[in-house]
Amino acid sequence: MGSLAQIAKQQGYRVSGSDEAMYPPMSDQLEGAGIAVYEGFHPKQLTPRPDLVIIGNAGLPRGHEAVEYVLDQGIPYTSGAQWLGEHVLQGRWVLAVSGTHGKTTTASMLAWILEDCGYTPGFLIGGVPANFNESARLGQSDFFVIEADEYDTAFCDKRSKFVHYRPKTLVINNLEFDHADIFDTIEDIKKQFNHLLKTVPSLGLVVHNESEEHVKAVLEMGCWSEQQSFGQNQDCSWLCKPITPDCHQFEVAHGAQTSQVNWLLIGEHNMLNAVAAIAAAHHVGVQLNDATSALSRFKSVKRRLETIYDAHGIVVYDDFAHHPTAIQGTLNGLRNKVGDQHIIAVLEPRSNTMKRGVHKDLLAQALSDADETYIYADKNVQWDIKQLQSQTISD
Repeated sequence: MGSLAQIAKQQGYRVSGSDEAMYPPMSDQLEGAGIAVYEGFHPKQLTPRPDLVIIGNAGLPRGHEAVEYVLDQGIPYTSGAQWLGEHVLQGRWVLAVSGTHGKTTTASMLAWILEDCGYTPGFLIGGVPANFNESARLGQSDFFVIEADEYDTAFCDKRSKFVHYRPKTLVINNLEFDHADIFDTIEDIKKQFNHLLKTVPSLGLVVHNESEEHVKAVLEMGCWSEQQSFGQNQDCSWLCKPITPDCHQFEVAHGAQTSQVNWLLIGEHNMLNAVAAIAAAHHVGVQLNDATSALSRFKSVKRRLETIYDAHGIVVYDDFAHHPTAIQGTLNGLRNKVGDQHIIAVLEPRSNTMKRGVHKDLLAQALSDADETYIYADKNVQWDIKQLQSQTISD
């Protein structure tokens, strides 16, 4: 929503907003953009009467006083995803990045490849790419990169947000069960991804992870566009192969063409993110060598294994990973980078899925590359974290 506010501001609208709490880096961006932000949601923030209210999906159900005020006063309202689809994406070449993990990083890579190669794209990303220092912009071309989230849209629209985006180029990185607060099973999530595939034109392209069985199942439900796969299987349309164990260097092959990436990032998961971004950029005309060259200048995303302290032989990283698969991928990449050096992992269960303990049986294995683990549990965590200790011992 903060990124959306910045785009609306760039279009010339007078924009203000509310949230339960505001913190960097988004609060800094909004302040820099001249967008007034209020803590908490209250009807008084809707005076004078706005021309339009964009309502997000976080903590704003029917019965909330601010939502009820909008409805009772007859103030025009919509969801962020619908407004974006109708007022920003309409008529543009949309490149959407979807999946359980890696959306922010892959979308940031894709936007940077296009930028570095002269395409001046617009983008809306759920993080802050270091190459841009902003999470959203309108851009100066028909190309628009968007992080496509499967989370529901608003109190009035329970479809996934990404069905509003209508991409011409779609990336599906992976697919696992998540968002247990709105989905009951993985089948519910697959159904939403099937709806997404129905919005891709026949002249469009679907780039997908070859090793993901749930993604394959979604494609088998119906796909009417060209498909290209990526991964480490020899049969992939886009093949990647590590040169160094930490994937600091890796090779990409497409048909008879090969090229290498030598960059700042580490981890097999980031290598796969990169190949997905390369394949998507190729769809609009970016050549393989130009894409790999651009990635050599990619600076990652804030809070994605971001170094926040490095002194006296101690390095402190900040990372957003909140699903066991993402946690394991991040720690494995770090282990391959530092060898037998001591790794201490500090985890705070923040997502609704993690707080409910849906993936608690997977956490011990996900954290196994760390030498020590500390887990902070606030009052909203609904399971006994001490169970992990016995699970680790038995493993």
